[in-house]
Amino acid sequence: MKIKPLADRVVVKPLEAEEKTKGGLFVPDTAKERPQQGEIVAVGPGRVSDDGKKIPMEVKVGDKILYGKYSGTEVTYDSIEYLIMRESDIFAII
Repeated sequence: MKIKPLADRVVVKPLEAEEKTKGGLFVPDTAKERPQQGEIVAVGPGRVSDDGKKIPMEVKVGDKILYGKYSGTEVTYDSIEYLIMRESDIFAII
C-alpha cells in the first residue's frame, strides 16, 4: 500500500454491500446502502497527546471493523475506492 495515513488516521477498504436479502431478493444498485464494514489496509503511527506522548493505535492492518455510515473521506487510488478516517470514527473490531 502506497498510501500512508498520518497521525491517528486509517485507510479502510469498504466491504461490498449485500446484493441479496436474507429472503433471496436481489437489491438493485440504486437501493444499496453504503457499507458500514471494512478492512484496514494502512494505519498511521498514532496521535500525539497534549503533553507530547505518542498514543499507539488500537487497530492494525487486516482488522475488520464497523464504522459510521457517513464516516471518513472517500478516495480512489489505482481505481480502488478507499476511505480515510480517524481511529475515533471506528465503532468496533469484528
